[in-house]
Amino acid sequence: MRCPDDLIRFASHLADLAGEAIRPHYRKRIDIERKADASPVTVADRAAEAAMRQAIAASYPDHGIFGEEYGHERPDAPWQWILDPIDGTKSFVTGLPIFGTLIALTQDGKPVLGVIDQPILRDRWIGAEGHTTTCNGSAAPANSGTSLADAALLTTYVDGFNESEAAAFTRLRKACRLNRMSGDCIAYALIAGGFADIVVDGLVQPYDYAALIPVIQGAGGVITDWEGRVLDTRSPARVLAAANADLHTAAREILSGA
Repeated sequence: MRCPDDLIRFASHLADLAGEAIRPHYRKRIDIERKADASPVTVADRAAEAAMRQAIAASYPDHGIFGEEYGHERPDAPWQWILDPIDGTKSFVTGLPIFGTLIALTQDGKPVLGVIDQPILRDRWIGAEGHTTTCNGSAAPANSGTSLADAALLTTYVDGFNESEAAAFTRLRKACRLNRMSGDCIAYALIAGGFADIVVDGLVQPYDYAALIPVIQGAGGVITDWEGRVLDTRSPARVLAAANADLHTAAREILSGA
């Protein structure tokens, strides 16, 4: 399947709406609430998701929606929009411009469209089935020949690893050329374009990773769980993304202790 252009344009419109809701609150003194899992949420998160949901309901009323802040609507619909209005709220509330809005569209559980949008720097990565991933309209290929010894490794939140995961990550870190901690969804986006080569995260939710899949794959990269299984967007997963298949295999072997 080739993702229709009208859906790509609509997803970009959703990112515009989210950005309009987020930017007025960036680096402003706003209330920070704590959700049940102790993660932060703000008026910007909620306003951005609400704006996207309203637009989807108006244009595609038969489509389902799964968002971080407001949950499920029409969960049995074949087409599902998966939304994370601010992936990296901790970065947002501390003024770091490394958060992003994540927008995915799945058909029968398979991600066919993904957008990673950074509304402050106004960088936008779009991946869609049958299309090459773009950043701000230009092709963004991954590093097809990078070796593990030359790789740049990123992760979002090292404290999110349990003890065995932290040990596995340390083995991988020592095998790579350089590493950076914290990056949220932008870490994955930077595989597209060749600025990062491997990104590893512990257990994350479908709204954290669904949009990443078309972006990474459309750039020529590989994204799976730590065991190399397809990410199915219906349950939490530990995510491993790499710029090419050989690099992905090498990283997976180190993470598994092989």
